[in-house]
This record gives sequence, C-alpha cells and structure tokens, in this order.
Amino acid sequence: MESRLNFFGNPLAGKVLKHINSANKVIAESPLPAATQELVKIRSSQINGCGFCTDMHTKDATHAGETQQRLNLVAAWREATVFTDAERAALELTEQGTRIADAAGGVTDEAWASAAKHYDEDQLAALVSLIAVINAYNRVNVIVQQPAGDYQPGQFG
Repeated sequence: MESRLNFFGNPLAGKVLKHINSANKVIAESPLPAATQELVKIRSSQINGCGFCTDMHTKDATHAGETQQRLNLVAAWREATVFTDAERAALELTEQGTRIADAAGGVTDEAWASAAKHYDEDQLAALVSLIAVINAYNRVNVIVQQPAGDYQPGQFG
C-alpha cells in the first residue's frame, strides 16, 4: 500500500506540518498528563479510522510505559475499570470533539463540566488544542491513505 501523496515529502505540506508540529510540541510540554495525551490521540485516531496515528500512538504509549490492558480497552473505555475519572472525562470530551458533526449541539455542557472538574484552565486549553491537532493529523493521513504499521517510537523526534 502506498499513500496517494507523499505528504511528508512535499515542500508545501512540510510548511503546514511545521506549524501543526509546533502546536503539538506546545501541547506535549503542557501540564496535561502525558498518559492522558496518548489516550486522547489513540481514541480520536480510532474514531477517525487513522491507522497511521493509531499505530504511532499505541507504540509511543507502550514505549512510555502504558499497559497493554489499558491500550486494549481505549475503544471500550466506558465499560472499562482501568481509567481514572479524569481520563474518562478527557476521553468523553475527545469523542464529542471528534464527532462534532454527529451532534447538532456539538460538545455537551455535561462533558465540558466533567472535564473542567478534573483539569485546570491550562490543562483544558491543552486538551482542547490536542483534540483539534490530532484530528488535523488524522484527516491528513486518512485523506492521503498513509500506510500504517511501520512506525518506530521516537521516529519523528
């Protein structure tokens, strides 16, 4: 399988990715817990059907010490007992923010209130930004059909 466009090798796309990657770096360095960041990236990528990002972020999470049990249960987080209340709030916000077109009202007040109960203002800003950024990455990879499976942790720096 080959991608439709060598997005990572295209000069114009490279300029766009430079800015998205810069935003991602700010989020990575934020006070939002790293484990929560990976869970958000994985769940959004699963919803969007982005194999490249799902592969990348499950491998990065494993490399960072995440358990296989929790990774196996991300897609079924509502029924799983292995996530904290804060992680569950982040995953709910992620799902609603990723599926924004599926609900006429967008993200519910309940989902926002739950996240706000567990995260301070800087963490919420990082969480909202992360949901937006991972959705951008997912869309690029899905549109160009970026092949998945070959990612190695730390490959992009």
